[in-house]
Amino acid sequence: MARAGETVEHPLAGTRIVFLRTAHDTDGELLELDVYMRGGRRVPAEHVHPYQEEKFEVLSGTARFRVRGQERGVGVGEKVVIPAGTPHVWGNPGEEEAHLIAELRPALDLETWFETFFGLAKDGKVNPKSGLPNSLQWAVISREFKDAFRPAQPPLLVQKILYRLLAPIGELLGYKARYPEYSGPEEPKEGRASEGLSMGILAGIVVAVLTLLLLGRRVRPGRR
Repeated sequence: MARAGETVEHPLAGTRIVFLRTAHDTDGELLELDVYMRGGRRVPAEHVHPYQEEKFEVLSGTARFRVRGQERGVGVGEKVVIPAGTPHVWGNPGEEEAHLIAELRPALDLETWFETFFGLAKDGKVNPKSGLPNSLQWAVISREFKDAFRPAQPPLLVQKILYRLLAPIGELLGYKARYPEYSGPEEPKEGRASEGLSMGILAGIVVAVLTLLLLGRRVRPGRR
């Protein structure tokens, strides 16, 4: 669980986040962040917060936002409000570090998403070019945090199909949406055990079917 004052960092994106107020502090109403981004860097992917309004204010440096395809430069003292469900991405086009305050309402579980995503990046478990985890890890994360974060592309229906197929396989191989080394011990949630068992069974079936298909292609009928 994130706590006020804690910091997470994504080295490839040149971004450091300090949690100012968390879901615990605000009874789930607000997640407030200090965001620092080095010059010439940007968020790895255009994305959507399906149910959260996001508000930025630039405290120092400059930032450039693309919101629903429209680009805008933002300077010190200016604010950007991004309605829930709006595709957006942003970066720092300047040379000096940019410092922004970000507010997301409601908080949901986005702070845990940040801990996982940034933790994997800091440990070198992401693609060095894209800054993103591999497809199985990404599927596990995206399915778990679908209400707080999703990529703008591919289309939502395609994402749902891919995550339904890939996430159980990823879990079977040990990938998680939340790691204790990044977020601390997890509080037990009702129904999580049975859900995990169901996903494990489904993943086992998928792997078994794929194995049979591969074996079937290799086996040739003998001569009579």
